[in-house]
This record gives sequence, C-alpha cells and structure tokens, in this order.
Amino acid sequence: MSRTPSSAIAAVAATGLVGGYAVARWTGKRPLGGVVLALAGGVAAREWQRVGGGKAAAGLTGAYVAAFAGSHPLAKRIGAWPAVFSVAGGMAAASWAVTRGKG
Repeated sequence: MSRTPSSAIAAVAATGLVGGYAVARWTGKRPLGGVVLALAGGVAAREWQRVGGGKAAAGLTGAYVAAFAGSHPLAKRIGAWPAVFSVAGGMAAASWAVTRGKG
C-alpha cells in the first residue's frame, strides 16, 4: 500500500472546508456545499484511520466538524472568507501534526 504524505491528508481536510464553503456560496445551494464538505471529510477520515488509527481518526473527524461549526460564529466577527481560511488552516495543522511521520 502506498504512503499518503501528511501534507496531502492535511490539504484534503482544508480543501473540504474551503471548497464546501465556496461551492455553497457560488452556487447558492448550501446542501451542495455540504456534499463537498462531507466527501472531503470522508476521504480525510479514511486516511486518518489508515495512517493514525481509530483514536486519531475520531479526534480529527471531531475537529473537522468543530472547525465547520466554529467557522459560523467566527465569520460574524472577522468575515466569512477569513473565518473559513482560519479554520481550514487550523484543521490542516492539526491533521499534519497528528499524521506526520506515520503511514
């Protein structure tokens, strides 16, 4: 089985958050953005499970959901795009920190 770099897994998670918001915003269809968010989250969760095990996958999946939820109140303070990029960056950092050097 090939090894997936930690940076690639982190990028998938961050892209899910940014891409989900972008699709929802530009299409005007929030459920479509949710599909993007969920698909990327599923891919990331599968890799977190494979690379880091069940506890890592559960923790990072929880963080992914928390990042999505936390972006909403944060957006009221700093704006939508800055909030999305902030939580995506935090999620990417968390993913990388947990999965680096494993796989």
